[in-house]
Amino acid sequence: MKLLLTGKNGQVGFELQRTLAVLGEVIAIDWEDCDLANASEIRRVVRAISPNVIVNPAAYTAVDKAESDPSLAHAINAHAPGVLAEEAENLGALLVHYSTDYVFDGTKDGAYLESDVPKPSSVYGETKLAGERAVIASCSRHLILRTSWVVGAHGSNFAKTMLRLAAERDTLSVVADQFGAPTSAALLADLTSHLVRQAQHTDFPYGLYHAVAAGETNWHAYACHVIERARAAGKHVRAAPDAIKAITTSEYPTPARRPANSRLDTSLLRETFGLHLPEWKMGVDHILDQIL
Repeated sequence: MKLLLTGKNGQVGFELQRTLAVLGEVIAIDWEDCDLANASEIRRVVRAISPNVIVNPAAYTAVDKAESDPSLAHAINAHAPGVLAEEAENLGALLVHYSTDYVFDGTKDGAYLESDVPKPSSVYGETKLAGERAVIASCSRHLILRTSWVVGAHGSNFAKTMLRLAAERDTLSVVADQFGAPTSAALLADLTSHLVRQAQHTDFPYGLYHAVAAGETNWHAYACHVIERARAAGKHVRAAPDAIKAITTSEYPTPARRPANSRLDTSLLRETFGLHLPEWKMGVDHILDQIL
């Protein structure tokens, strides 16, 4: 099996290089190898490699910057997945693509189902939703995994930001009225490898699934957990957990609107594939053990 992996230096892409390697030959690329804002370049790369599987974790993820740079965000998040989908369909290949909780506006009381109508409230969310739709429209053998609050040992993320700020400052203020599940890049990579392996069999249930760690938290509680673990590990931290102030979203305005509710229901994924998804703290703690 030949697998083409985009975004090899991103959080998920980095972990996918490890988990996909057992399935076959992995050709891992990043921005310097293929400009995902250039459709003709995408087609050239895919046709030259002629993969059996395309795995696309690459994305424009600068959520706030996307508000002032919608053209580039759309090119990478919406148009590029559509081009990959068209090329995958021509090859008869499987396309694995990743999406986000930002396709929803976050106003639902409970966890979002795959059947809930998306309603993004940011450019980032709009472009990621457009990418989903382009994949669904152009590739019959597609697998879309919607996830949230990705965290990994490699790359930038909230946990690493909190560790840096806590080492620099005596107090921190963190939003406490946005809820979701921190999901480790390693979990997504392991899950992807498992599903790609299953997809080699007939009657595979292609489609869109929610894929996040079990449980839920808010950004403030998440930050407290990270800093408590750092202190327990003997890492230099100036800000103690009781010095982390819980604030509201309105007290921390950002260019892009964040969903207040990023909870995604994973029942369809778990029941379809007979999976158990671990609690979010397990994945976060594993990452913290690596970086502390």
